[in-house]
Amino acid sequence: MQIKIFRANQDNYLYLIHDEITGSTALIDASDENAVLKALDESGWTLSDIFITHHHLDHTDALLALKKRFNVKVSGPLLESTKISGLDRLVKGGDSIQLGSLEFDILDLGGHTNGHIGYFETKGKHLFSGDALFSLGCGRMFEGTPEQMWAGLERIKQLPNETKIYCGHEYSAANAAFALSIDANNEMLKARKTEIEQQLASGEPTIPVTLKQEKATNPFLRADDREFTKVLNMQDKQPSEIFAFIRKAKDVF
Repeated sequence: MQIKIFRANQDNYLYLIHDEITGSTALIDASDENAVLKALDESGWTLSDIFITHHHLDHTDALLALKKRFNVKVSGPLLESTKISGLDRLVKGGDSIQLGSLEFDILDLGGHTNGHIGYFETKGKHLFSGDALFSLGCGRMFEGTPEQMWAGLERIKQLPNETKIYCGHEYSAANAAFALSIDANNEMLKARKTEIEQQLASGEPTIPVTLKQEKATNPFLRADDREFTKVLNMQDKQPSEIFAFIRKAKDVF
C-alpha cells in the first residue's frame, strides 16, 4: 500500500491510496479536479475509486467531474446520500469495503455532519478521518450533537495506538495554539507544537500523526482523561459535557 498526500484549495488535504498488488487506486474526498489530476500524473497511478467522508462542498466539489473522466466507483455515507450526487456504494458505520486487496472498516463519525464516516485501513492501520478529527483538533459541530460527536471520537480511540491519522485539513498550528491555551503544562503538546512549526517551515505536511500522540495531546480526545479534566476543573462532568465545553471554547478562540 502506498499513500500520496497532496494539498488542494487553501488548506484541504487529499490522499491517493494505491494497492500495489492489484493496481487499484482510491481518492479520499474530491475537492479539486486539477489537484487530483496533477497528483495522478506525478504518481503514474490510474484512479479506480473515490471514497467520500461527508457532504461538504470542499470534499465533494470535483466528484462528478472526476467520475465522468475516469468512470470510477464512488463510495460514500448512506446517511448523506441525498446530499451527494454520484454515489455508487452507500456505506455506514460497521460496514467494510475493499480496494483491491486492501480492506477498510467504516466508522460512524457523525457530528461535524450527521452522516460523516471515516475509512480505517485494517492491515496497515491507517485512518482517513475527514473533518471528524484533525491533528490536535476536531471539526465544528455543524449538524450533530456533543454526545454524537464524542461517541465518534470514542470509536477512534478504540483503534490501535499505532494507527496513523490522515485528516481533511491543515489546521495543526492553530489547533496547537488553542490546545496549549487550555493545557499549558502538557510537555508532549509543547513538543508537538515545535514539531509542527518545523514541518510547516520545511513545507512538509503535519500529518500523518499517530493515535497514541493524539490521545496524549489532542484536548478533544481527552474529555474522559481524569488528569486533564482536573486541569479544566470539570472532573464532576460527563465526557460529552466536557467535550462540548472544549468545542465551544475552540469556536470562539
